[in-house]
Amino acid sequence: MEDIHVESSRIQKQIEDHLGMGPGNLLFEFRQLAGRVRLDLITVNPRHQQSFLFRYEEGHDKLDALRKMLTYVKDSRDTESSYTIQWRARGDRELQTSYFRAHNTYEALDKLYYGRDLNTITVFSVVLNPSS
Repeated sequence: MEDIHVESSRIQKQIEDHLGMGPGNLLFEFRQLAGRVRLDLITVNPRHQQSFLFRYEEGHDKLDALRKMLTYVKDSRDTESSYTIQWRARGDRELQTSYFRAHNTYEALDKLYYGRDLNTITVFSVVLNPSS
């Protein structure tokens, strides 16, 4: 019988390794939604100390959601477009540049604004990057 905590930790480590991000730069937030589990994978940028939604997945349980996230990180993210967003946080003078993978501009902006008031960030540009 697998230990759910050991397996959960192993999959989280694989996700971190595949993305090249260590603990503290990736947050795994789980919540119950109508009999399912939603996993929000959140990135924390060490340079400007802002967090953004990387992706969310839903599963039957925590492990199912983690396994779906791992599959996405390994295979599926190449099916999404790459966006560059230039923005500035309220009170800051420096323009920031962040990159997102999304199906469309709205999804990229949702990831930028995840968990924050819309008035805390001013967006200056959203650019769909050419695919290689």
